[in-house]
Parts: sequence; structure tokens; C-alpha cells
Amino acid sequence: QVQLVESGGGLVQPGGSLRLSCAASGSIFSIYAMGWYRQAPGKQRELVAHNPRDGNPNYTDSVKGRFTISRDNAKNTVYLQMNNLKPEDTAVYYCNAQITTAGALPYRNYWGQGTQVTVSS
Repeated sequence: QVQLVESGGGLVQPGGSLRLSCAASGSIFSIYAMGWYRQAPGKQRELVAHNPRDGNPNYTDSVKGRFTISRDNAKNTVYLQMNNLKPEDTAVYYCNAQITTAGALPYRNYWGQGTQVTVSS
């Protein structure tokens, strides 16, 4: 069993900052990539930021220069630092990780339960 547990969402005024955290736990053999998606009401889930184990992070255009993704591999944790937040960043944010539970098994996608981020004055 693998679990992703997110924290750090909340209500913030425009221009403010939040930091999301996502910790993976359970029968983890290896994590390839970790990332964050978001889904606003009435919209499809979209990729916000992606951090592969072997490569550079990448971001959707609307958050470049404002959001920073980082990983602590020793803790199996990924973070999303969100600065200069805008009302259009309001959404449920989901953590995603590609994890294998044994060396011979393929990587699978795992999801967190989601955390609400609301940007409003």
C-alpha cells in the first residue's frame, strides 16, 4: 500500500504565498517523478509542476516565475512553494507520484486526496 498525504492548502489574499507538502509512505521501492496537478470548478485537471528524478523541473506557463517545486528524496516528499498567488490559482491541488513497490514492477501513478487553495480578498 502506498499513500500520498498533502498539507498546506488554505485561504490567502491575492499576492500572498502558500507552501504545499506531499509525503509518500508505504511499500515504496523507488519514486521516479513527483508533481502537482490542480482542478478548478468546471475545469479539467491540469499539470502545474513536475519534478522527475533525473531531470529538471517543468511548469505550466501560467505559474512560471511564481511557483517552485522541490523534492526531499530522503523523506519521499515533494513541495510546491506558491508566491504571488492570483485568484485564478484557486483550485484543488493534487499531489502525484510515479512509484514502484518492487524493482521488477513497473511504475504506477498514485494520487493524494487533494488540498483546497483559495485565493480571494
